[in-house]
Amino acid sequence: MTMRILFDEIRLGVKQTCTHLGYPEIEFDVSEASRPEFGDVSCNIGFLLAKELKKRPFDIAQTLAEECEKNSIPYVSEVSAHNSGYLNFVANYSMLIPKVIKSSLHVDYGKVDLGKNSKMVVEHTSVNPNKALHVGHVRNIIIGDTIARILHKASYDVSVLNYVDDSGLQVADIIVGFKYGGYSDKPPEGQKFDHYCGDIVYVSITERYETDKHLVELRSDVLKELEEGTSEIAKFGDDITRRVLDEQLKTCWRLGATYDCLNFESQIIRSNLWSIAFEKMKSMEITTLEQEGKNTGCWVIKAESEEDKVLVRSNGIATYVAKDIPYAAWKLGILDDPFYYKHYAVQKTGRVLWQTSLDDKETKLNFRGDAVITVIDSRQSRLQKIITKIMSDFKSRPDSYIHLGYESVTLSPDTAKTLDLDTGGKSVQMSGRKGIYVSADYVLDVLSSRTFEETKRRNPELDEITLVKISEQVAIGALRYTMIKQDLDKIITFDLTESLSLEGDTGPYIQYAYARAMRIVEKAGRDPMFEVNLDEMQTIYETDLVKVIGKFDLQVEDAAKNLSPKVIAKYCYQLAVSFNTFYEHVKVLAAESESLINARLCLVYSFKETLGKALELLGIDAPSRM
Repeated sequence: MTMRILFDEIRLGVKQTCTHLGYPEIEFDVSEASRPEFGDVSCNIGFLLAKELKKRPFDIAQTLAEECEKNSIPYVSEVSAHNSGYLNFVANYSMLIPKVIKSSLHVDYGKVDLGKNSKMVVEHTSVNPNKALHVGHVRNIIIGDTIARILHKASYDVSVLNYVDDSGLQVADIIVGFKYGGYSDKPPEGQKFDHYCGDIVYVSITERYETDKHLVELRSDVLKELEEGTSEIAKFGDDITRRVLDEQLKTCWRLGATYDCLNFESQIIRSNLWSIAFEKMKSMEITTLEQEGKNTGCWVIKAESEEDKVLVRSNGIATYVAKDIPYAAWKLGILDDPFYYKHYAVQKTGRVLWQTSLDDKETKLNFRGDAVITVIDSRQSRLQKIITKIMSDFKSRPDSYIHLGYESVTLSPDTAKTLDLDTGGKSVQMSGRKGIYVSADYVLDVLSSRTFEETKRRNPELDEITLVKISEQVAIGALRYTMIKQDLDKIITFDLTESLSLEGDTGPYIQYAYARAMRIVEKAGRDPMFEVNLDEMQTIYETDLVKVIGKFDLQVEDAAKNLSPKVIAKYCYQLAVSFNTFYEHVKVLAAESESLINARLCLVYSFKETLGKALELLGIDAPSRM
C-alpha cells in the first residue's frame, strides 16, 4: 500500500461519481495537493468539465464533493471544493498509516513493473585508458550507475557496458611516450599507474608535440599499428591499456559502480562489424558517395540543417563516427554478435565482469538489448544525434537508442587552489591534456580523511576499522549525491568543502538522518510490533512523514520514465527533511503511552527502511553511526 493506491481510489471514485451524475467521460489529473491547506490530494476535473457543462469549475467541484462524500472513497476522510475550482481530498490516516508502514517493510518496496523484464543496455564510463579518472568522469559513472539501478528497480533486465577505446589517439600518445619519449613503463614508488600515465606521460608528450614534429609522425605510425593489432607495438599497447584500465576500475568499484561487460574498440574494429554495417547503410541509402565539392570521393551522411557528416574519407579511412555505428547496432542486436566472452573479474558485489573476445574457445553470452541508453556528455550531442537517427532507421523504432547527455563539471575557485591554480575567483574547466583536473581518487581520499576526523570526534568509542568504513561511506555518499542532485543539463561546480556539509541538500545530511533513526531504534532496545493498532499517530509531523514514505514507488516510476536520477535524490532529501522535522517536534521513546511509543517506533523503522532502499538506488550506503 502506497500513496499510489490513494490516488487510484480517488481517480476511480471521481469517475464513478461522474458516471452517476451523467457527466461526460474525460481524462483528468489526480496529484498531491500543492499546499497543506488544500488537503492531501487535488483533482482538476472541475476545470476540464466547465466548458462542456457550461458551469463554473467551483460549482462542478462542489457537486462532485457532495456526491463523493455520500458514497465515500476508501482511504479518504473528507472531500471539499476549493474556490479556485479544484476538488480536494484529505486522507484517512487511521487507515493509511498502517498500510504504508507495513508495505514499506517488504524487501521489494518501491519496485514498479514498468519495464516488464524487457532487456535494456546502459553504457557508461567509457574513459580513454590513458589516465586516471577525474571528477568530470565521475559524473558520467555515477549517472550511468544510478540510471541502471533505477531501471532495475523498475523491472528492466539491465546490462551495463563499459566501452574501452584501446586503439585511439590518446592511447597512442602514451605509447609514444613510453617507446620514443624516454619514459619508463614503471611508475614511481607509491603512484598508481593510471595517475602516472595521465599526469606525467600524457601531459608531457602532448606538450612535446608542439616542438617535435617527429613525435607527431611516430604517433600516426603507432595509431596505425594499434588498429591493425598484430605488431609488437600493438601487443605493448594492449598491455599498457589493460594496466591503466585495471586501475581505473579500482576507482569505479570504490565509487560503487559495477558492470557486466567491457567492450574493446580494437576487437570491434577487427570483428568485421563495420563492413556489414556500412553495406547495410549503403543499401538503405543512409550514406552516399559524394561526386563533387569539398567531400568528393567521401561517403557522407546528409544533414538537413547542419553540415554533412563524413563517414569514410576519400582515402578509404573511416572517421570516428564510423566506429560508433556498428557498436550501436551490435548493442541493439541489429547485427549478429561476432564476440565471445571471457571472464575478467568478480566485483565486490559478487557480480561477474566479462570482456569481449574474438577467441571462439571462450563463452557465448548476450549483453544486447531491446533499447540502449548511452551516457555521454553533451559535447558529443551532434554525433549521438546522427547515431540515434541511423539506429532508428535500422530498427524502425524511434526510441530504441537514447543518448543521455549531461553538462561538464568545473572546479570551484577554492578547490582549484588545491592544484595551485589561481583562477581569480572563477570556476575552472578541467582538461586532461593540460593536466588541469582533480582526480577521483584524490577527491575520495580528501573527503574520507576529513570525514574520519569528524566521525572520530563525535564517536570516540569507535575503533579505527569502523571509523575508516564510515568515513569511506560518507565520502562516497557526498561525491555521488553532488553529481546526482543537479539537472543533467546544468554545469556542476564542484567544491570539496561544500559537498561534505551536514546541513542542507547534501549526501551527508541525508545519511545523518538515517543514522539518527538507527540510534532511536537501538536505544529502544526492542523491535517494534507492527501487527497492533497504529492509528494513534495524527500529528502533522507523523502524517507528513507517512505521505513521503508512501511516495517511493511513484518516484521510482517518475525517475525511470524520464531517465532522471535527480528525482530519487530529491526524494531522499525530502524524506530526510520530513524525518528531521518529525524528530525535532515529536517524542518517540518518551511518548505518553506504550502504544504510542510502539507506533512511533514503527514509523521510525519504516522511514529507516525506505530511506535505505532509496539511497541504494543512488549507490549510497546508509551508515548506522556518523
